[in-house]
Amino acid sequence: MAAIRLEIITAERVVLTEESVTSVRVPGTDGQLGILPRHAPLMTTLAPGELILRKEDEEESFFVTGGFLEVRDNHVAVLADASERAEEIDIERAEEARRRAQEAMAEKLDGAQLLAAEAALRRALIRLRLAQQARRRRGARQSR
Repeated sequence: MAAIRLEIITAERVVLTEESVTSVRVPGTDGQLGILPRHAPLMTTLAPGELILRKEDEEESFFVTGGFLEVRDNHVAVLADASERAEEIDIERAEEARRRAQEAMAEKLDGAQLLAAEAALRRALIRLRLAQQARRRRGARQSR
């Protein structure tokens, strides 16, 4: 079966290098993108959201805060502003970010400050959802 090489890279670290990925779903700025083996060359920007990679029968989720995606020759490179595995997300830190963003939105903010607070809230909510899903999946695997 054909496979994709996937790399997720941030300025701080290489988050993932995987050779045997069968599909990748990423949050593009214009909507979700699905990448399969032999995909046409592509460059696009990413929105904050969930990146899902599939290998055979298993899936793995990552949070990306935006950045760029390049697809070329069965190689997918994600150059993300920030990224972390769903299992690595600190729920307490994400809850604190959600609380701070909600408090900021409750204040009288100008346009740019309000947009920044809304973006922070969206990122925190996505991180919380991914972390909670990862914990549920881990619990389901442990109970088998």
